[in-house]
Amino acid sequence: MIANRSSPAATVIPVLAYADVAEATEWLCRAFGFALRLRIGTHRAQLVFGDGAVIVTDMERDADARRPDYTHSVHVRVRDAAEHHARAIGAGARIIRPPTDYPFGERQYTVDDLGGHRWTFSQSIADVDPASWDGTAP
Repeated sequence: MIANRSSPAATVIPVLAYADVAEATEWLCRAFGFALRLRIGTHRAQLVFGDGAVIVTDMERDADARRPDYTHSVHVRVRDAAEHHARAIGAGARIIRPPTDYPFGERQYTVDDLGGHRWTFSQSIADVDPASWDGTAP
């Protein structure tokens, strides 16, 4: 898997939605010992703990927040998003967004599983400096 400075190295990353990303980030770091890895505007932050990570997102601005029941999703890093996408389709997954390349060096697709849980599968396709797309390190 390609290393990408714009993405945490963890393979499975919970994405948690909060009304206030800055407040949630500060609280999670203070209460649970997470460390801020990357801030993305005011709407998203990447936190790390050991070799794990969590993404904090703004429930009002996140694309998945259009669902009234949205509080979380799961982000999974894969080697080949197109191949993984084909496998998911073959199993009857409901595709929300097809594989798309993003300026932060990731190819991602989003799907709902049989229980309605939202998953984003992400392939690193380039090592991108977060500063090039507005990411800021602490």
